[in-house]
This record gives sequence, C-alpha cells and structure tokens, in this order.
Amino acid sequence: MIELYAGLVTLTATTVLTLAGVGAAFILIPIYLALGIELHTAMSTALLLNSIAMTFASFNFARERLILWRLALPILIAATILSPLGAYLSQYVPRNDLLVLFVLFLVFAASMMLFYKPKNEDKQNRGGMQLAVGTGVGALAGFLGGLLGVGGGNIIVPALVWLGIEARKASATTSFIVIFSSLAGFLGRASLGQLDSHLLVFTVAGSIGGAILGSWLVSKKLKNQQVKIAIGVILYFIAIKMTYDLFR
Repeated sequence: MIELYAGLVTLTATTVLTLAGVGAAFILIPIYLALGIELHTAMSTALLLNSIAMTFASFNFARERLILWRLALPILIAATILSPLGAYLSQYVPRNDLLVLFVLFLVFAASMMLFYKPKNEDKQNRGGMQLAVGTGVGALAGFLGGLLGVGGGNIIVPALVWLGIEARKASATTSFIVIFSSLAGFLGRASLGQLDSHLLVFTVAGSIGGAILGSWLVSKKLKNQQVKIAIGVILYFIAIKMTYDLFR
C-alpha cells in the first residue's frame, strides 16, 4: 500500500513540477520519508525518478521544438564544471545563511515570473550572445546548486525568462539539463541506499505518467503566460518549503 501511495504522489508532484522544468525530488524525498521509506533509499529513488521523468518530458519538448539546444549545452557544461566547486566550498560557508539568501532570491524570481513582462522575447537566444548567457547562467546555477544542495533549475528557469526567453522554452530547456544533474546526484548517492524494486515499479510509472502529462500541458494546452504563472507559483511554494525546513 505504501508503494501505491508513493506512486500516486509521484504522479501528482511530477506533473506539476514538469510545468516549471524542475525535478520533483525536493518534494518527493520528505514525502517518501513520511511514508516510512529509509532516507538514502528515498534520496536515491527521487533523484533517479527526476532523471527518468525529465527524459520523457524532454522527448516531448524536443518533438515540439521547445528545447533551445544551443543554449542548453553551454548551460549544462558550465553547471557540470562549477557544481563540484560549489559542493567543495559548502563545507566552509554557513549553509543556513546562504539558504536564507536563496529563499529571498526565489521570492524575487517568483514575483518576476508573475509580474515582469519582458520585451522582444527570444531575441537573446540568437547569435554569439547565446554562448555568453548560457555559460554565465549555467555556471551560477551549477555553483549555487552544489553550494546549497538545491536544484539548479530553480535558478535557470527565471534567469532565462528574465532574459526574454519564452517561458515554455525556458521550462523545456531546463528540463533537458535536469536529466544530467539528477543522474549525477543519483550516481553519487546510489551506493548509500539500496533501491526497492517494488517501490520503483509504482514510482517510475507515476514519474513517467507525470512527465508525459506535464510536458503535454506545457506543449499543447497552456499558453506562455499561463506557464509563467505556474512557474511563479511553484517557486513561491519552493521558497515556503525551504523556509519551513530552515526554522523547524
């Protein structure tokens, strides 16, 4: 019965968070723990599901030509290079202080998604500016992601929208990047927690179903402004959850 509950929760969380192009691991881990699943197993499972879900979502996004490949690759490379540096420096920096700053950033980013109206959308993802912007955003996301232990997608999506990129394309592009960051996190933790085959049957099904449904909504049903609103609300939710974790 626990496995069924975990599968249903995974389906719901993945559907919603696919709208924003971010993985559901950050919300799935505490829910799995509440269901009595061992910590390392919960973390390994959630990160693996992130990678699986975003793979299916990215397939749909690529078919709809929503992924900005020339922007995704520089972000991915820069994030991969800078993430280990952030993780290394995290032992020397007061994590809670940085998390407070990150929460403030999320509130700002969420407000921007809801109220900011960029001009000349997609103009920035042309020409040589693409490489510079992608490298800078990826480096910042990778470094802060490693430093704080949070998903870099929370940084990448609002940054791309602020640069004038259509919200649907920002979400789709970030989904592709999350595949690799989540897979790297899974491989780093896989040895610490044994995966439960029964749990995986239900959660993988929920993850795939949620990714397909979420990416379909972004591609076919939701307009750009609706996606922006969804991302803004999700970022507010992430900020509230992180604040709760900080002060509980």
